[in-house]
Amino acid sequence: NAWAKEPVLVASFAIGSVTLLLPVLSPYTKYSIMLNEVTPYNYPVPVRDDGNMPDVP
Repeated sequence: NAWAKEPVLVASFAIGSVTLLLPVLSPYTKYSIMLNEVTPYNYPVPVRDDGNMPDVP
């Protein structure tokens, strides 16, 4: 019985396996991936006019 001999090791392996399996089973992961796909990486940045920019509206 591993739990009787080394409870700390068994508990740490149990916690580690839960942390590896939880993101795969969690619906939060699916929705966060969906949100990250539709979120743009580049946002429009306002341009400072220096008086020599005829092509910028």
